[in-house]
Amino acid sequence: MDDEKFWQQATGHLIRYGGGFTPRVIERAAGSHVYDSDGRAILDFTSGQMSALLGHSHPDVVRAVGDAAANLAHLYSGMLSRPVVELAERLADSLPDPLSRMLLLSTGAESNEAAIKMAKLYTGNHEIVAFDRSWHGMTSGAAAATFSAGRRGHGPQVPGNLVLPTPDAYRSPFRHADGGYDWRTELDYGFRLIDQQSTGNLAACLVEPILSSGGIIELPEGYLARLREHCTARGMLLILDEAQTGLGRTGTMYAFERDGVVPDLLTLSKTLGAGLPVAAVLTSAEIEEVCHERGFLFFTTHVSDPLPATVALTVLEVLERDGLVQRANVLGKELTARLLDLRDRFEVVGDVRGRGLLQGIELVTDKASRAPADKLGKAVTTACLERGLHVNIVQLPGMGGIFRIAPPLTIDPADLHTGVDLLEAALLDVLP
Repeated sequence: MDDEKFWQQATGHLIRYGGGFTPRVIERAAGSHVYDSDGRAILDFTSGQMSALLGHSHPDVVRAVGDAAANLAHLYSGMLSRPVVELAERLADSLPDPLSRMLLLSTGAESNEAAIKMAKLYTGNHEIVAFDRSWHGMTSGAAAATFSAGRRGHGPQVPGNLVLPTPDAYRSPFRHADGGYDWRTELDYGFRLIDQQSTGNLAACLVEPILSSGGIIELPEGYLARLREHCTARGMLLILDEAQTGLGRTGTMYAFERDGVVPDLLTLSKTLGAGLPVAAVLTSAEIEEVCHERGFLFFTTHVSDPLPATVALTVLEVLERDGLVQRANVLGKELTARLLDLRDRFEVVGDVRGRGLLQGIELVTDKASRAPADKLGKAVTTACLERGLHVNIVQLPGMGGIFRIAPPLTIDPADLHTGVDLLEAALLDVLP
């Protein structure tokens, strides 16, 4: 089928589910590149959907999938297999106490949905707090806690979802006298508003350590600890969504390690499957036992399936064997230095933020006004693709100039620097 026929069929038969499709027909992928129908290599600076932690078609993952498909891929949801129990133990060993119990699922939305249900059941309350630029998934409970997009035209959301201001150090109006970002006052003010909105049924706060779809917003040091204090004072659980930050991407195994704050529930997805649909919820024995006694129900078709468990085990093994967490830390410092250099040299590069191999730059019309540069972001994205680099902008109103950069942890250092070179060239292409 030629490309013209392909796009005719796509237009005629596919339901569109978000922004426009990348104007390339992708035929295969390997390592840090995908290849289109003309055989052109495209450097993948987003790890697929921020998921292909080990790059595309990693040989260990390919073998694991083949072996599992041939021997033990799927079971009745009430049956258990060795890979599932082994994965639960491996994840528990990688986490601080008291996170020791696992629920194995398929997607990030599903894991957040399960965590929300557990928090409601455990506390007996129903109100969920999230950031105003959050993205936690498209299932009903997760979508209700997603405030960055998708809230209009679909009918009422699940009741009881309340919002905190996203701690955006670059744009927040909360400032000290010297102009520095006053995140503590902003957070305390946000909880005063929560207390005014709440009906007295606060169950949990659900946040990402680094908001990705919200614009690569990193929580300031100390923020998680203060957030935990607010939650404890109100009898709320703290749920951390580490779909994109978990398993080494930020230079530590889990992003929350930097802050020394252990959540009550941790959700993993994207990186856990390295591009395949794998997700998990981790919590304490105490929370799990109370929820079980109260009738927790999350019986899905693919809960505790052996094939995804085998894939996740393989991901953990490769991370440890190849020292990829430390590698992300080292390469992340190189990436930061390159991006800060762009910020210093380009008037339209307003901010650089993130950690490890999850970083972003925000394009603006100029540094003085900090006006969002949506059109420029789209133009740079197109110019990058023409040069053989796939980068992703946050496709939300007023944030179309924020680039998310999340290459695989296995990326060759030369490819990492080539990607930044191509981004710089694209900027030069589109600027007057």
